[in-house]
Amino acid sequence: MGTGFENFTTWMYVTVDDMWLQIAPYFRHPGPQSQWSDSELITLALVGECRGWDAETDLIANWQEHTAMFPHVPERSRFNRRRRNLMYAINTIRQVVLQLSALAEERHCVIDSLPIPVMGFHLVPGSDADWAAYGAAYGHVASKKQTIFGYKLHLLVTIDGLILDFELAPANATDLSIGAEMLAEHTDLTVYGDKGYVSAPLAAELQRTRRLRLYTLPRRNQKRQLPAATAQLLNRVRQIIETVNGQLTEQFHIEVNHAHSFWGLCARLYTKLAAHTLCMHLNEFLDNENVLQIKHLVYDCI
Repeated sequence: MGTGFENFTTWMYVTVDDMWLQIAPYFRHPGPQSQWSDSELITLALVGECRGWDAETDLIANWQEHTAMFPHVPERSRFNRRRRNLMYAINTIRQVVLQLSALAEERHCVIDSLPIPVMGFHLVPGSDADWAAYGAAYGHVASKKQTIFGYKLHLLVTIDGLILDFELAPANATDLSIGAEMLAEHTDLTVYGDKGYVSAPLAAELQRTRRLRLYTLPRRNQKRQLPAATAQLLNRVRQIIETVNGQLTEQFHIEVNHAHSFWGLCARLYTKLAAHTLCMHLNEFLDNENVLQIKHLVYDCI
């Protein structure tokens, strides 16, 4: 019987390979056949994210210690290039998992955002042109009382902790405007948001056109306030997305950018979000008592 890490990696590879057989015709790429298959490379990337090997040098070095499972480990630059070419396939695998997951049928969700800085302020003046071409901007993060240069990742998460949808937007875009765009793609949901999503006109529009109910805590200066018990309930529900944000930040290092380009950043984000979704799927498969405790599962497996 293998170790927890070997069992986890085997499950990940089998799951990815089964899905890859279905979607591979849509992601054909030119060039000679490599020593490692697309399924193997995607597995290396996903398991690496679960281990926190988000820097490519660390990922390759660590996988070279497990050649019994993957005898041919790609060189760092080839891995980077191949993962970038496969980033849409990785996101498609995430979407396939959502279709298979009963957790995705949950109609109660929470919406929020978290910062994705791309570089420190001291580097921005001479290096921001390429990033700015893809929308990177200065923006304030109220929850952390800081200003960043980069993006915000907006998340729609079920109350079971499954990431249902996401959107990467400039850091200066408001939660309300991006939230409106994202929610317009969904129907028949009950969504809970913080004060950044307060808008009676938007709530009415979503109710009328999408049968979607948006509930938010009112601002202190608003005349209409919620009963204390209702406000406490909303705050407890909102803790779900704080848990997911904590998983993405602490386990998957989503706020740490190792990319030198926008598309490199996208490849990494797709991989991290797919890894999170697959771990939730495994938790569901194992009928874990608390599906939100993804870190416990990952730590047990690795």
